[in-house]
Amino acid sequence: VQLQASGGGLVQPGGSLRLSCATSGFALDHYPIAWFRQAPGKERVGISCISTKDGNTNYADSVKGRFTISGDKANNTVYLEMSRLNPDDTAVYYCSASSVRSTCGSRWWGYDYWGQGTQVTVSS
Repeated sequence: VQLQASGGGLVQPGGSLRLSCATSGFALDHYPIAWFRQAPGKERVGISCISTKDGNTNYADSVKGRFTISGDKANNTVYLEMSRLNPDDTAVYYCSASSVRSTCGSRWWGYDYWGQGTQVTVSS
């Protein structure tokens, strides 16, 4: 099982970015996929997840209405479209898969496969 996050960069406040999580070693609808982020000096927190098997998605309050998660089963890739970015969104973003959860939900336990992070910096 491998996950590879990409698409981070420097963006101005109010701007947009699309992160990609390329997966391999499993079919996308076998495991829920989540995005986490870790800001400097803070704990890693879950922000969005998707279960392509049943269509469930979930968003943390901090990103609800601004971020959209989607899955491309044909390419085994999960995307995170981020809009109206602000400096508080600055963080390293990680994607993760859960081999123990049956679906995506409002809690962030059970994510046991991780990709490397991609840096997102929101600054003018």
